[in-house]
Amino acid sequence: MHKRMTITLDEAVYEGLYRRVGKRRMSQFIEDLLRPHVLDTSLDDGYRAMATDAEREAQAMQWCNALAGDMADAAR
Repeated sequence: MHKRMTITLDEAVYEGLYRRVGKRRMSQFIEDLLRPHVLDTSLDDGYRAMATDAEREAQAMQWCNALAGDMADAAR
């Protein structure tokens, strides 16, 4: 669901935005800029991207297993 809001911009900023993205795409452009600053999804997105990297996950698993092996061999 989308909410409508009114914002005030300096005329030069508005004209630059209009030239850069066009009148029909301003809202999406502003939303895309604001989203990472107001929603805590960047950390989730980062973890999701790391989990899909099979090579990185394999290396992490090797590291964890080696660490567990080192702890098992350590004197108590």
